Amino acid sequence: MTDTARSRVAVVTGAGSGIGRAVARRLLAEGWSVALAGRREAQLRETAAPVPAPGRALVVPCDVTRPDDVERLFDETGAAFGRLDVLFNNAGTFGPAGDVGEIDLADWESTLAVNLTGSFLCAAAAFRVMKAQKPQGGRIINNGSISAHSPRPRSVAYTTTKHAITGLTKSIELDGRPYGISCGQIDIGNTRTEIMTTLGVGEGALQADGTRRVEPTFAVEEAAKAVAFMASLPPEATVGNLLITAAGMPFVGRG
Repeated sequence: MTDTARSRVAVVTGAGSGIGRAVARRLLAEGWSVALAGRREAQLRETAAPVPAPGRALVVPCDVTRPDDVERLFDETGAAFGRLDVLFNNAGTFGPAGDVGEIDLADWESTLAVNLTGSFLCAAAAFRVMKAQKPQGGRIINNGSISAHSPRPRSVAYTTTKHAITGLTKSIELDGRPYGISCGQIDIGNTRTEIMTTLGVGEGALQADGTRRVEPTFAVEEAAKAVAFMASLPPEATVGNLLITAAGMPFVGRG
């Protein structure tokens, strides 16, 4: 690890499990200082535990739907590490399953609150830090989804938020140009996390024709490598959008 790598600072939301946990561990292993954010402190500490990173892992319990929590997250990161180089905007929820006529308004609003408003609040706080710090600049990476391109059946709330993340990403990228702030999006399909295991076992995932199919998945560590690649690019380069999926999953063409 180089001194440059050691000096880099990232915030990872949703770091207590799944993709967020894998990314946080990957960045810590590569020498980054990382603020691990999520609602459950015990799980955040489990994320940090296997990585020998004394002083480089900061655990910050945070609900991304609460503006005060988000501001505290970035204040504590600045106090601990002095600057911010990367935000991995990852916290999210699948939300309710149902067609547009079935889902409850409260479930719709709670999904938007986490996936979209939470991403906005974290991006806005990170943007302010990156704009004000010396040297100026940084990178925001939004976790979209393969659902930002094509929905699954009965996923209207989740799919709507992930399409909206694409607009958020492009707007941040444009607004950040004068300040050296770039923004990209990673869209991941069928990586193996606790919540996605049903795709590859049992009856499998619901398809558009009403059948269920066991679908291929891929190791979450590979998704984490992709995020780390995006995070590690020099300021003069950026990845606007990166789509990574399990080989052979039903997406391209007719399945």
